[in-house]
Amino acid sequence: MSDYRIQGETGEWEVVVGLEVHAQVTSNAKLFSGAATAFGAEPNTQVSLVDAAMPGMLPVPNRECIRQAVRTGMAIEAQINKWSRFDRKNYFYADLPQGYQISQLYHPIVGEGAIDISLDEKNPDAAGKRIGVERIHVEQDAGKLMHDQHPTQSYVDLNRSGVALMEIVSKPDLASPAETGAYLRKLRSILRYVGSCDGNMEEGSMRADVNVSVRKVGDELGTRTETKNVNSVRFVMAVVEQEARRQVEVLEAGGKIVQETRLYDPDRNETRSMRSKEDAHDYRYFPDPDLLPLVLDDAFLAECRASLPELPDAKRARYEALGIAPYQATVLTAEVEAARWFDALLDAGAKPAAAANWTTSELFGALNRTGRDIENSPVSPAQAAELLGLIADGTLSGSLAKQVFEVMLETGDGAAKVVEDRGLKQTSDTGAIEAVIAEVMAANADKVADYRGGKDKLFGFFVGQTMKAMGGKANPAVVNEVLKTALGDSVAP
Repeated sequence: MSDYRIQGETGEWEVVVGLEVHAQVTSNAKLFSGAATAFGAEPNTQVSLVDAAMPGMLPVPNRECIRQAVRTGMAIEAQINKWSRFDRKNYFYADLPQGYQISQLYHPIVGEGAIDISLDEKNPDAAGKRIGVERIHVEQDAGKLMHDQHPTQSYVDLNRSGVALMEIVSKPDLASPAETGAYLRKLRSILRYVGSCDGNMEEGSMRADVNVSVRKVGDELGTRTETKNVNSVRFVMAVVEQEARRQVEVLEAGGKIVQETRLYDPDRNETRSMRSKEDAHDYRYFPDPDLLPLVLDDAFLAECRASLPELPDAKRARYEALGIAPYQATVLTAEVEAARWFDALLDAGAKPAAAANWTTSELFGALNRTGRDIENSPVSPAQAAELLGLIADGTLSGSLAKQVFEVMLETGDGAAKVVEDRGLKQTSDTGAIEAVIAEVMAANADKVADYRGGKDKLFGFFVGQTMKAMGGKANPAVVNEVLKTALGDSVAP
């Protein structure tokens, strides 16, 4: 149970949130035509006769779109309905050539499922919640009106008309901005692992309608509003907070919440009324007469299930079983590209715990600093495994490894080549280290006396001076052992 509350003048209010996420299906074509779906194409260059609703053009379901929806349902352990049906949702708008949208209202392809979220990223096992998913249905997208191309007219771009969408409808189980953000991030991660949606919210391939209501603690559900087409996790969380506060202010002033559709203005961080909310019967749904029901056989379902990859929760559990800390396992599995890169690092022979420490600190830090993503990392998993191997066998100290890594980032060379070319190999030569320590002690006789007089903290000073004198190439473990002997045995008379 979330402890998030809005403190009003009349007491505390709870927030109730449900999300309807529209995820563009990754496929080779649109839902009912062979037209392409590439982002950023010139207006009206990806429009078939079916998409433009030319007379006599009949829709034909795209098998890959259906397959991806089924795989997504399986990934959230949802009920897969072997029998489903397409309906016509009738409304008239300039960007909807048919005058109706083909959707699934009464018999969706995917039934109830659930998504587990964590509310504490630093300690993923500390707090969690299961969010119910009511259904996933498949539908076609509408086109897009362009209001900024002409001073007095609006243009229409039908490139998106007929693009396949999965509408993923949560139950009203979310109770705070934080829970809502965690749910959306987890859903996006699952979709990207499965490969059914690229999750790119900036390009509109994933967007959310945010249903928000408020109630006094323990009361019946209040009237909800729906804020449409929110295209970032941060904005979705802002909508929950701002819309809930607005509703509390209206109710405490004696007003009523109207069930309506609203829009979010990120510049002003507020929601605005768009239109009153129509009920389902206003759309005059009825079965699409041009499409037979979808009937899925066991062989198709078995192929879908067999094609699923290892999903985020299972991968995180596997990493933890390898000795990787829970927080690092969560970071490594949050994005599918990072998880694939790390798996390749393990396959190249890197030790799991050391590899996780290095990846989440050194590699991710360098990528953030240079503005790269892991798919464009100049250091490959095999090269990283070579670097970690040189650290493990004592060839490189921690500080030398950082130097080698920086050169690898700049040049793309392997770790062994950098060590050879730059002469950065760590030395464990006891004789050479003893000679340098003797020089350091001779140059700091007063501090030697102080150390032997009880100032034990000076030991770090001698380590630092030795490492400095040897250009960071001395093996720290050997330096420590030799120093202990030298400072302990060479007692002044």
